[in-house]
Amino acid sequence: MTTMKLPEFPDGFTPEFLSGVLDKNVVEVGEAPLGVGTGMMADISRLALTLSDGTKIPLIAKYATANLTNREVAISYNLYEREGRYYAELDDLADIVTPEIYYSHFDGNFMLILMEDLKDYDVGSQVVGATLEQTELALDELAKLHSAFWDKVDHLDWVPGIADSYHAENMMNLARSGWDNMVDLFGKFIPQEIRGYRDTFLEAIPKLQATRYGEPRTLCHGDFRMENLLYAARQDHHPVVVLDWQGPLLSRGMFDVALFLGQSTKKEVRQVHERQLLERYLSGLEQGGVTGLDADQTWEDYRSTNLYDWVYTAVVAGNLDASDEVAFAWMSQMVDRQSVVSLDLNVFDLLPD
Repeated sequence: MTTMKLPEFPDGFTPEFLSGVLDKNVVEVGEAPLGVGTGMMADISRLALTLSDGTKIPLIAKYATANLTNREVAISYNLYEREGRYYAELDDLADIVTPEIYYSHFDGNFMLILMEDLKDYDVGSQVVGATLEQTELALDELAKLHSAFWDKVDHLDWVPGIADSYHAENMMNLARSGWDNMVDLFGKFIPQEIRGYRDTFLEAIPKLQATRYGEPRTLCHGDFRMENLLYAARQDHHPVVVLDWQGPLLSRGMFDVALFLGQSTKKEVRQVHERQLLERYLSGLEQGGVTGLDADQTWEDYRSTNLYDWVYTAVVAGNLDASDEVAFAWMSQMVDRQSVVSLDLNVFDLLPD
């Protein structure tokens, strides 16, 4: 493959550019935006390539978002570089299934990933929420990812930690600056009881991050939610394909688990089945070779992580652009579910004195 300076997309998807990066003779390109409003830090297009011999090639292109508010956040977190390096260096080390990557390049404030088009799969919806079966399949994939890197992350010096890193500093600052805007935008989903913890919670963020960074650490996806999952629609499909690796993170594995259960799973499903689902996750870790797991400690880890997830919630709902109708819809569900799980588990009782 040829590496070149990346143009602005989608206008840059010309036959000449794609011929160069794919080493194919592309003579015609069709482009259509995909999933408007469901992503945060990148835009996605479906490309229909025609080669000189008449061959048709469908591709998905992921590239730096045109939304300048969101792009500024993405750059501050090194998200474009992190996704490229995940696919290049880590993807083959775990059994979790991701799309096949045909081209990946990071260039300053720009990035491009060309991947296989899995259009026959069903895209997860955070607005609708995950069913019990969808949640079980998602946790099975997390167990594969986490067990592959469980207590084996010291060499991943380019992956930031949930504490003691630029990621942690950005999360703290953006949560503090975004909390009030989150309440302004999504206040009907945030009970007064939760709003009253504002100052105490924001002050406690460094301590909460340190707890999430305690051993054993593993590699987390970092943004494990429904829009980043593709579910099988046919028998020959893999049950789940995981997308969007912009935010790999070193943390206790419960970060991914609690984020999904608390913000993507349907409230009534989580409320009835959450202990069973955590047991399924532990069983998956054991199958992956992890030992020394304790169900009671896992439950408390789950509670405390749901407390920390207000950081993630305030960063997303308080700083990213929610003006798009689709974006506002899934962020609303995210905030609503985060409020409900927090009250269900009495997580604010866990705030440090």
